[in-house]
Amino acid sequence: MNSETIHVIDELVTALPLPAVFIDRQERIAAVNEAATALLGPGAVGRHHITVLRQPLLLDAIETAFRTGERRVAAYTSTVARRDMTWSATVSPMPKAGGLLLVFEDRTEMAEASQMRRDFVANVSHELKTPLTAISGFIETLRGAARNDPAAQDRFLGIMESEATRMNRLIRDLLSLNRVESEERVRPKGKADLAGIVGAVMRNLGNLSDGEGVTLTAEGVEAPLLVPGDPDQLTQVVANLTENAIKYSGRGSTVTLRLTSEDANPMVLGPAAILSVSDTGEGFDPTHIPRLTERFYRVDTHRSRAQGGTGLGLAIVKHIVNRHRGRLRIESAPGQGSRFSVILPRNT
Repeated sequence: MNSETIHVIDELVTALPLPAVFIDRQERIAAVNEAATALLGPGAVGRHHITVLRQPLLLDAIETAFRTGERRVAAYTSTVARRDMTWSATVSPMPKAGGLLLVFEDRTEMAEASQMRRDFVANVSHELKTPLTAISGFIETLRGAARNDPAAQDRFLGIMESEATRMNRLIRDLLSLNRVESEERVRPKGKADLAGIVGAVMRNLGNLSDGEGVTLTAEGVEAPLLVPGDPDQLTQVVANLTENAIKYSGRGSTVTLRLTSEDANPMVLGPAAILSVSDTGEGFDPTHIPRLTERFYRVDTHRSRAQGGTGLGLAIVKHIVNRHRGRLRIESAPGQGSRFSVILPRNT
């Protein structure tokens, strides 16, 4: 290539907003832009493309494009700031320029979304398969060995009822999650009184706390505390957090619902209402905190299922809080209990 051609190629590659690389007829890298340098590392110009790109699928696409003169597309992966990145690399022959133009498109979010869908289907299938398998087995037993055994029939029917209730709870939470996700970008227009919501939730969960041997208390609920929001959804947030605290803090613990307000909170950039649900239970390792709001993630899978949990409650809470332009903060440590705080803006 003459100097004028090299200059034009440099300008072209530099002007592209995506990571771009030009490979000449000698199969060496002749030009890269700043985005490609960030992706591939410095010092690529002048080196044979094999020593820079390395990944077999992309190298095969480059070789095929050189041989046939046809555009090829290949996957390319990298790690940026400890995050796995997925790229679609398009290899375009440029015979008049004497080489190939390689352009990388970031497909990470699409790949992650696809993986999330696959994981979601697999998790739902697993969660439904377990109770269905149990019910099918008990039906077979009731028709056979337990046909004339009333005591066994009562015991098996009780277990079947429990498993059916679990499936109903899972389906209810899935529908609720779907609804709050679809509404997440629509800001609520009404007003909600957090003090009234806390009082209603405490009344509704009083029997549960008594049955679990947990003391349920409230602070800061003497006067109304109004926030912009959907009362039904905020009730769901308070109920989910309180029910979790009651079920998992352990007998003899105390669960406290506390309401406070601030004139300026950096998390919502203005006046805020803060609801915290804290317990004096055993707590958990804080390494779990970043994943707690993922669908079906559980700190203790066996215990959660035994308590009737679906693994969707905190995911629902997260989406409702997001819809209200709020923030969810989680604090816990082994032996020190847990605190779940919802920070909501008091002004629209």
